[in-house]
This record gives sequence, structure tokens and C-alpha cells, in this order.
Amino acid sequence: MPDHVYMDAMGFGMGCCCLQLTFQACNISEARTLYDQLTPLCPIMLAFTAASPLHRGFVTDVDCRWNIISASVDCRTEEERGLKPLKNNKFVIKKSRYDSIDCYISPQGEKYNDIPVVYDKADYKRLVDNGIDPLLAQHVAHLFIRDSVSLFSEKIYLNDEEDTESFENIQSTNWQTMRFKPPPPHSTIGWRVEFRPCEVQITDFENAAIVCFIVLMTRVILSYQLDFLIPISKVDENMQRAQKRNAAKVEKFWFRKDITTQVSPPEANECCKTGTTNCDMKNCDMFVEMTLNEIINGKEGEFPGLIPLIKSYLTGMDVDADTHCTIQQYLQFIQKRASGEILTTASWIRKFVREHPEYKSDSKVSEHINYDLLNRIRQIQTGKISCPELLGDNATSKTKDSVPTALTNDCL
Repeated sequence: MPDHVYMDAMGFGMGCCCLQLTFQACNISEARTLYDQLTPLCPIMLAFTAASPLHRGFVTDVDCRWNIISASVDCRTEEERGLKPLKNNKFVIKKSRYDSIDCYISPQGEKYNDIPVVYDKADYKRLVDNGIDPLLAQHVAHLFIRDSVSLFSEKIYLNDEEDTESFENIQSTNWQTMRFKPPPPHSTIGWRVEFRPCEVQITDFENAAIVCFIVLMTRVILSYQLDFLIPISKVDENMQRAQKRNAAKVEKFWFRKDITTQVSPPEANECCKTGTTNCDMKNCDMFVEMTLNEIINGKEGEFPGLIPLIKSYLTGMDVDADTHCTIQQYLQFIQKRASGEILTTASWIRKFVREHPEYKSDSKVSEHINYDLLNRIRQIQTGKISCPELLGDNATSKTKDSVPTALTNDCL
């Protein structure tokens, strides 16, 4: 087919690099809350970290790896894809095993599960009969609609009464935007949540800034008891928008306008002052389309912005001046990229290729262009050259041990 790039190996997908974060919650309830509340942020951060515009020597019309990996590991049969009537398989499965999540798992999120969830009814019944609540049982039973894709000979005969390897084999090959991770047996590790959509960036500074931003968002969500939930169908829609070319600058994403709850503290309500909203799920003005800039930096009178929420949260924290200045550098980077003042990695790569003297505007990335691109990336990584259009004016992850008073005041 014309205008298609044909990959010749599954590794072309799984070889795409990503930046994943795992958080440990204080209990299962908090883990389920974080899993749900971070889900609407997945497409936002996918667009923000977009870094994959080139594939197999071609400039493509997408900025992200997500659908490419999704297709590379899509092992559904024609029956499971709904192309043929079910005969040898049990389920018609809407998505690849590498995709966005299919359902929320906290009580608050249940009403936003507006897409039917396919799950193994026998597994669901067994879980419910043994005391697992229906929402979590549905999530686990949904994982088990797929077979394992790999099995090691030494892992065939296991004691499932003491070992969770069989479960982890299925769990770890359902590659979704979020992962809910039960505690491993015989371990002090607790309930965890993994945030999986971000693409890896060129420099340590960028990656550190993104990690810091997401970590602080988890603290804000829990401390301010915020509600970012939107219907799962809108999360799916956002995931597709997030991968389009230059999505961080030109696309709009569904997001919740009123994010405070009845139990949010006064400082959260003060930061999030907006107009009233009406929501009965069928006729709802609580979910609106916003740009990445509006979501992260705010829209006056309508949405406070994620960065202002973080800054509000930090005012109540006892943070030393050095750490405070470092965090401010990270947040300034996030703000500038969201506003379009600096480029996403994908946009920067496109610009480099487009401006290369050997590029012929034919979407082909020659070996020479590729070499020069990698060399430039290496120079940026090692600090041999600066790149303000990608990193801004200050890309230092750590300030000095001794922070002058004037600098401290500038950071406040």
C-alpha cells in the first residue's frame, strides 16, 4: 500500500524507548485511586513527550511510538478481531495487548466505564466467590482473556499457592498505559501503580523533569483529593489525538474542568476557582476540550492548570532552597514545552531532518542524515553544544550546594 512504512520485525516496535514510573501506594485503596486518576493524564503526557517521528528510514506522519508497538505485538486472531465469527476463540477483543486501559478500578471511576469490558466470566466468578469486589475482579478477569506470549521451561511447574509467576506472566504481557501491581509474595513491597505512556527524551534533564512532574502530580492528587476522571471512551479518543504530528501544539484533548471534590482542602478550592458545571453523564459540560498548554499552564476562569496546582502544593511544603530551585527549573521546562515556546523531541527531530542539506523532501532519512542526527543528539547529551529550542535557556538538573540569596529569591 502507498504511504505506509512496512516494518520487518516485531522488534521495531518493542525497540522504541519509553520512560516508565512506578509508585508505591500506602494501601490497595490508594493504589486504585492513583491508577484511575493518572489514567486521563496518560495521553496528555504521551503528546508532551512525543519523540518517535522516524521509522525504518522514513519521516512518518505520527510523533509517537504507541500505535506502532501496539501493532507489532498484536497477536489477536481474525476471530478475536471480529473479522470472522467466533469458532476456535472465546472473545472478540477490541484492542491489542499493548494499548490504553479498558476500565477504571476504583469505586469513584466505575461510572466512567462507558465502554463494555470483555472479561473471562469463569475467572470473574472465582474471584468474586473468594471475596474480591466486582470492579477489581473484572479488571483481573479482563487480563486473562489473552494467552501468554512467552513461557520459560523453568517456569512451567510452579506452586501457585506460594508463587505468583503464573499471574505475572499474564499481567506483564498486558502492556497498557497504566499497570496495577499487587505486592509480590514474601516481600515488603506494597501495592504499586505504574505510569507507562511517556517516551524517553534526549537528555537526563528532560527525563528528570518529567519524572519530577509526574511524582508531584501524584502528591497533588492525593493531598488535594482531586478528581481527573473522564469517560474511558474520551481517554481512548485522546490517545489517538496524542500521537498525531505536533499534537502537543495543535491538538485539543478531553479533560475535566472541575477537578475539586467535596473533600478537597481549602487551598485546592482556592487554586481551582472556576464557573459552575453541570454533569449528568448524558448532558455534561464538565468535560471540555483543552490544549496541552491550557491543561498544564491553565486557562483563566476555566481551569487552574497542573503546574499552578503543583506550585500551590509546594508552598505548603518545607523544601530547602537548593531543591526548590531545581524543581522550579524542571517546572519551567514543563511550562515552556506545553506553551510551545520550546519543541517536543519529535518536532525537534523533524526540524533537524527537514533542514539537513541532504534531505530532499521525500520523507527519506539517508544514512548520512541519520548519522548527523545521532551525532547532534550525542553532542547535546554530553553538553558540548546547547540547544535552547529543545531545552530552553537553562537545562541544569542540580544547582550548587551554596545558593545565593538573590537566586533563592528569584526561584520563589
